[in-house]
Amino acid sequence: MIPEYKKVLYATDLSENAAKAFSHAVSIAKHYDGEIHIIHVIPPLDYSMVNYLSTMMGGEKLAELGLELKDDTAEEIKRRVHDFLRGELLESPDEERRIASIIVETGHAPANIIDTAEKIGADLIVLASHGKGPLGQVFLGSVSEKILRKAKCPVLLSRLID
Repeated sequence: MIPEYKKVLYATDLSENAAKAFSHAVSIAKHYDGEIHIIHVIPPLDYSMVNYLSTMMGGEKLAELGLELKDDTAEEIKRRVHDFLRGELLESPDEERRIASIIVETGHAPANIIDTAEKIGADLIVLASHGKGPLGQVFLGSVSEKILRKAKCPVLLSRLID
């Protein structure tokens, strides 16, 4: 049976490479008349940093800050998606309807991405290789390798060609 990719999970670290991978997710969703779920995973602070910030700010203020970061990140992703869809690849304003959800979580990227793929019943995971997140952390490499090994659906790994 020939696979159809009706539910595409696009994982982004908001890098330039990830933006290029998004074009693949849009193309596949258009081809199969599917939908795109977007996930961004914010890496957790290490224990010593959480302790320090909690002492300096108080636990409640730190929790509020974490929620604000998630909300701000979700808004930034929505803005970038909107800008992208209004750009060159957009043949019709109707394409924005393909974005079924934008998910922002805190945790370990491979586990969160795989769990989300299973939860939504993704037919395909699309992500970029060698992206760098806003904090300079390498998002893919070991992340993409773990997803390739553990995902229960096909994975499209897009790399930026120089």
